[in-house]
Amino acid sequence: MSRGAVSWAAIYLAALVWSAIEPKDFYTWFLEVLPALIGAGVLVATRRRFPLTPLVYILILIHCLILMQGGHYTYAEEPFFNWLKEVFGWPRNNYDKVGHFAQGFIPAMVTREILLRKGVVSGRGWLSFLVVCVCLAISAFYELLEWWVAVLSGTGADAFLATQGYIWDTQSDMGLALLGAIVALLLLGKIHDRQMVKLGGLG
Repeated sequence: MSRGAVSWAAIYLAALVWSAIEPKDFYTWFLEVLPALIGAGVLVATRRRFPLTPLVYILILIHCLILMQGGHYTYAEEPFFNWLKEVFGWPRNNYDKVGHFAQGFIPAMVTREILLRKGVVSGRGWLSFLVVCVCLAISAFYELLEWWVAVLSGTGADAFLATQGYIWDTQSDMGLALLGAIVALLLLGKIHDRQMVKLGGLG
């Protein structure tokens, strides 16, 4: 393993262990951290035949850390955003909105890399359109997943849903994922291209 891979794994495992120590609610912790566990498994399984750019690996790690933080405290009770809530007079803890912005931002770069390196699309206009569509689909599916968990689990899923009484929570979650995807494409496209060329995955 490269030094970068070892550092990635060390940070991931340290955060995972910390998040699992006396979480606010273990069931909620598991639901929130599960995507990070699945994601790490996929990265391990594909790291030799389809290694990703350093940028995307870093972004995936950041997303995992966001999930683990939310899983440990629950999104409705994350301490730093509780403090921000008091400072700015917010009616709710908005840490979940960070998660949903990341839900568009990080998958946008993962999707972009797969579409370009696999030659699925070459036109940059269509590329951006498809990336945004995929991110919206992921966000919509996650909202459906939250709904299914709530139906099956009853009130036990309240912390997982993290609506905190906000009636437009689902719509704002998807809106932030859309914004995250667009911002990622605008900010990171050129850096991402250079890293893919260096990796040999983009002509």
